[in-house]
Amino acid sequence: MEVVEELEKLLADVPALHNQLILLIGPPGSGKTAALLGLAKRLGGSNSDVMLLNVGSALGTRLATVPGKARSLEATHLLREMADEHSRNSVLLLDNIELLFDRHLRLDPLDLLKRQAQSRPVVAAWSGALHDGRLTYAHMGHPEYQDYAAIGLVHLQIDA
Repeated sequence: MEVVEELEKLLADVPALHNQLILLIGPPGSGKTAALLGLAKRLGGSNSDVMLLNVGSALGTRLATVPGKARSLEATHLLREMADEHSRNSVLLLDNIELLFDRHLRLDPLDLLKRQAQSRPVVAAWSGALHDGRLTYAHMGHPEYQDYAAIGLVHLQIDA
């Protein structure tokens, strides 16, 4: 089954869950962006109601106007605002979420994504891996390394 079809199938199942987050997990260059663009095209049809939100670019632009010390406080609010503008009543597709892992922002990226997925289905590209029930971002020793228990996460893992 094609990645886009698998994502569509997962999207059909998540509305019954409290948290409607689907993580598309894979290393950089594994095709996560292409899969999300394909999903956006399928879900939005020709009128493109469903679009991909490039978190790094959009959030980075908005945070650039915020004084350094206030950025960690504003990042959560700005992400919510962008998500609402981008996808009020439909699926939210998030790509390039690396900025959420910036140590200076002091965010919990997985928690932020879960909060977005309480009010709408969210499919987010996660550059990392899932092994032995652990979801990781970056490699151990990297300043942005994160390690989470994967219990209860809806996910699709793709390889490079």
